[in-house]
Amino acid sequence: MVQPTDQRENQTRAGAAAPQEVTPGVILTEGYAGLEAQALGLAQRIGVTAATRTLRSERPWTWMPARFWPKPLDHVGGLHDLADGLVLTVGGTGGAIGAALRRERGRRVVQIQNPRMKLDRFDLVVANRHDEITGPNVLLTRTALHRVTPPVLEEARLVWQDRLAGLPRPLVAVLVGGANGRFRLGAPEAHALAAGLAAMMRTDRVGIALTPSRRTGTEVRGILEGALQPLGAWIWDMQGQNPYLGLLACADAIVVTSDSVSMVSEAAATHAPVLVAELPGRSRRIGLFLRDLIDAGRVRPFNGRLETWDATPLDDSDAIADEVCRRLGLTGPNRYPEQEV
Repeated sequence: MVQPTDQRENQTRAGAAAPQEVTPGVILTEGYAGLEAQALGLAQRIGVTAATRTLRSERPWTWMPARFWPKPLDHVGGLHDLADGLVLTVGGTGGAIGAALRRERGRRVVQIQNPRMKLDRFDLVVANRHDEITGPNVLLTRTALHRVTPPVLEEARLVWQDRLAGLPRPLVAVLVGGANGRFRLGAPEAHALAAGLAAMMRTDRVGIALTPSRRTGTEVRGILEGALQPLGAWIWDMQGQNPYLGLLACADAIVVTSDSVSMVSEAAATHAPVLVAELPGRSRRIGLFLRDLIDAGRVRPFNGRLETWDATPLDDSDAIADEVCRRLGLTGPNRYPEQEV
């Protein structure tokens, strides 16, 4: 089991020169954007050029978890011509297929997230601390893997800083998720969130730039727009270029809803203080995740007021990628060559 070390060490390693070498591979996902982003984030940081395959199955196999399938490779199409190289799998179905590929075809497999099956069926398992699993081949991270690196943020800042220049400062980026199996975000929750954001705008004189996600309902977007746009908030209308990275890059503070580990993790990778707007619902895993970041001083609950403090980016992705490269004998990329000395 490996737990990433101090963030300053991560930054030192990230800035060190390393040979440029590309390793082929393939990513197997269930088509969920958040899961795919984690696999792409790891692939990028370990220097793997990976084609993405979306796993599709048909009834009756869709009615049961893939870990219970008797012959997983027979129930998913498009696996006969997989690219050579490392296999990155994510989620439950990805895990079942990855374990079968390793067992039956001798492929090297790195599983992202708890596969909910025997961990020794994989070369490595990269999971969050809140998954509460351990093992000699398990690498634990405090945050979700992602692609929000310093160069990505800088590029987004250059694109969006002028577009957001007319908004008051300090500028608060608001990242809104949506209802899922654990949390609610309907009309009552939207009204409560809007009231808190409006109070912050009036009391603390902040500017707001808000982006919904694909999971944000139309009614919720309408409530937020109706309450905040008259006060001068900028809200993405879901048309044109997605401002998500630009908001992360330009924000003086970030408010993010509690339903998404990925959004909170990406916000925590910036230099901005992160305030978490709690939604009604319950998830032991997300509760443990948020408590870990609160204890680390990286996030605080949002209570309708702006809070600022000296925030240091928290991102375990590079440390995890370094360990994956070490364990698998990969050279890895020079992630941030412009920082060489």
